[in-house]
Amino acid sequence: MKRLVVLGGGESGVGTAILGQKKGYEVFVSDFGAIKQNYQDVLTQYNIPWEDNQHTEDLILNADVVMKSPGIPDKAPIVKKLVEKGIPVISEIEFAYPFTDAITIGITGSNGKTTTTMLTYHLLKEGGLNVGLGGNIGKSFAWQVAEENYDCYVLELSSFQLDGIVHYKPHIAIITNISPDHLDRYEYKYENYIASKFRITMNQTEEDFLIYDNDDEAIRNWLNNNKIKAKQIPFSITEVMQEGAYLNDKTMEININQEEFMMETAQISLEGKHNLKNAMAATSVAQLMRIRKQTIRESLSNFQGVEHRLEKVLKIQNVQYINDSKATNVNATFFALESMTTPTVWIVGGVDKGNDYTELMALVNEKVKAIICLGVDNKKIIDAFGNIVDMMVEVDNMRDAVNTAKHIAEKGDTVLLSPACASFDLFENYEDRGRQFKDAVRNL
Repeated sequence: MKRLVVLGGGESGVGTAILGQKKGYEVFVSDFGAIKQNYQDVLTQYNIPWEDNQHTEDLILNADVVMKSPGIPDKAPIVKKLVEKGIPVISEIEFAYPFTDAITIGITGSNGKTTTTMLTYHLLKEGGLNVGLGGNIGKSFAWQVAEENYDCYVLELSSFQLDGIVHYKPHIAIITNISPDHLDRYEYKYENYIASKFRITMNQTEEDFLIYDNDDEAIRNWLNNNKIKAKQIPFSITEVMQEGAYLNDKTMEININQEEFMMETAQISLEGKHNLKNAMAATSVAQLMRIRKQTIRESLSNFQGVEHRLEKVLKIQNVQYINDSKATNVNATFFALESMTTPTVWIVGGVDKGNDYTELMALVNEKVKAIICLGVDNKKIIDAFGNIVDMMVEVDNMRDAVNTAKHIAEKGDTVLLSPACASFDLFENYEDRGRQFKDAVRNL
């Protein structure tokens, strides 16, 4: 009997443990932190042995294969020991993939991947396909492979999940864009991070497809210097694509395999240039999966968007409050500010991942009337924008941030929470930060 050790007792870890047990592995789950009660209950229910707040080496270093949760870095001591012993350390996606015949659509990128994943899932589901949703969102892929029977899966894949693949290949891969993020996990080398994203296509064959943003310099450079086998389907909002998706004045046009699809951009429910690209990527998948054009059009016009991503919360005294808590890097905030059409009170700050704020300068100058810094250490933001905006306020909790914004904002303005930073200094995660913002707005 092969021994599977799972590092990390969260969603992907527990899902992998259940699938491993079902496929006849001897399973052990070990988490260096605390395992949440609901996951403890599931492991106990399945009679899967587990430990938390420690790694017992004797119970780990005898594994045949180890599934490492995406949050655990490669430089963690236990991972180094496993690698030294030559024990394969893989991701949940790699472990689960051989146990399903389903087609998978893998979506990665620095920004836009959640929206693109949700939109792709929406298009395929509305189109009548028996489709699952997993990866970085929702129920773990491995858990679904163990208990469901989907014909295809739409998977949001982070670079950390891609680092742990060996043989996995999606039939359709999407790279939404690439901008510097998580560089602390890649020895601060941007090229390592880019290479990590492109692992999504490394096992693809001529029968498979890679959909990508042709306007993205990092993506174009990599494709010019590296050979891939997959059929390339680019999308662009700046130039015409013979094969792929592009913008023709106010119409989105897509040509794939001699099939044409057109739709007025005004009818697409998501707003902003970046969302037009997300729509192009998702629609390209729908075409490849042969969804009816009328269904695609209806689905693109009724899609609701993703929570914490440019989410309109309320309009109070003609001031629009927008929750973009999911913007945890500068690039995501760039898209948010770019889509603002009224004077903006911008709530920003948190844990800085080595941010460079210079690319936001022109947008802040043009659109932002006041900045509210919501973080433990706001020095970098103050240094960057102190001379550009008339008003800058520091707060250390969400209620103060929203109350201050209310006092500053005038009729017709927008209050935008788009932090450009991680949330761990004052909040549990970006969802907690977004929910606190929405609660504070509703209590105004």
